[in-house]
Amino acid sequence: MNPFSHASVVVADEVRDALSERRGVVALETTIVVQGLPSPVNLEVAAACEDAVREGGSVPATVGVLDGALVVGLSAAQLARLADPQNASAKLSARDLGVAVSQKRDGATTVAGTIAVAARLGIDVMATGGLGGVHRDAASSFDESADLTSLARTSVLVVASGVKSILDIAATLERLESLGVPVVGYRTTDFPGFYLHASGHPIEWSVETSSGAGAAFRAHREFTSSGMLLANPVDLERQLDPQLHEDALAGAFEAARRQGVSGKDVTPVLLAEFARLTGGASVGVNRDLVVANSRLAGEVAAALVSS
Repeated sequence: MNPFSHASVVVADEVRDALSERRGVVALETTIVVQGLPSPVNLEVAAACEDAVREGGSVPATVGVLDGALVVGLSAAQLARLADPQNASAKLSARDLGVAVSQKRDGATTVAGTIAVAARLGIDVMATGGLGGVHRDAASSFDESADLTSLARTSVLVVASGVKSILDIAATLERLESLGVPVVGYRTTDFPGFYLHASGHPIEWSVETSSGAGAAFRAHREFTSSGMLLANPVDLERQLDPQLHEDALAGAFEAARRQGVSGKDVTPVLLAEFARLTGGASVGVNRDLVVANSRLAGEVAAALVSS
């Protein structure tokens, strides 16, 4: 079935033309805009990410659901509507897309939701800030992001600065290994620590160029149907102060414990408290890294179609 002809999928003309002409396209998620960053920084970051993809030589395709239509290539006005707190847009993982469409809801897509849409349309690359991962209490809560299993079954390359430090980084890397998802460092053999340049967890593979990343992903697809994680660390001079990071992380976990939150409510509380305890510095780091990831994703997508 032609994905462009489905009534529930609306593809912006620029994205449709780029795909038809075999130019690079990068999918961008919307949960970072709707649920992840405060206003007005969220919309500023969204625009900066799209600009960065273009600087990398590709076309941005920001994904979301409006009135039950899956829009690939949201306009600025559509994204502002999605991000309006009065709109109460849902958070949509891959499992939620069909229900949201059938009920004509508005929603922002996670990494899992975004790569599901990207793969359907033939978009090979996606950019985000951090991949979802295994939570620190997963041994008892079984709390693990659907991003991991979605990436295991979806052939899309995701550019991310590791996973947020509120998660269990070692367990996340173990799960990615067991799920058959290669983790390739971009100019690093130390898995990024999201707010920090390095987490202290080694990774086996690395590439030095965007074309090298494209070549690795192209070869990977010859042997398996899983996606790939391209781990791009935040610049060392732009990382969060390590001591501030540790203090804020401890304070955020203590605040979540006091509030008694659990399940999907934990992450928003932790991130909000972390931002408060860092005096907003974490938001600035988040902005820097997701824009850098978008630029790199644009370069990789362009490299993939040029060969």
